[in-house]
Amino acid sequence: MRDLPQHRPVLAGMAYNGFSEAGVRLEALPEGHLLHVLGAIEPSVLAAELVKAGFAKSSIRKAGFRQWFVAGDEPLVPTSLDALVAGLAGKAFVMDQSHGRVRIGVSGRSSRALLSRGTAVDLDPSVFPEGHSVMTMVGHLSVQIVRTGDDSFELTVLRSFAESLWDDLTHMAASAEKDGV
Repeated sequence: MRDLPQHRPVLAGMAYNGFSEAGVRLEALPEGHLLHVLGAIEPSVLAAELVKAGFAKSSIRKAGFRQWFVAGDEPLVPTSLDALVAGLAGKAFVMDQSHGRVRIGVSGRSSRALLSRGTAVDLDPSVFPEGHSVMTMVGHLSVQIVRTGDDSFELTVLRSFAESLWDDLTHMAASAEKDGV
């Protein structure tokens, strides 16, 4: 018997291409790193500290009042996390959420239509442009939605709800296909 559990990505092997001639693609994104930053710090200052600490490829997403998620595909390096914590000392707190949250990519020309079936957020590009994020509900699950491109979004959900969100998204896509959306 093993002493320590082995890490397995929660959505390992999941892929979904469908809904009106590839109008939607669901993708389990790499379980790299996700940091929750809290404090009275400007995003530009946070971005500079991220670069200094080795998180240059990470993105900053607003997660609430004076709260941000820092997400990236690369695994978390403890020395980088330590450098970020030291750089933000007295300005903000950093909590590693890498093992507690999962990111799902939703893309394709029908991605906005799919997401509008599960949330009340207006995802029109004129209201919700690229780089915008919002904490909302998709069905009964609390999710952060980020627009990452014209027809692409990233959803971040608590790890224990990732499979449920995936199932909800595939069911919404199947229902939309049936409805001829």
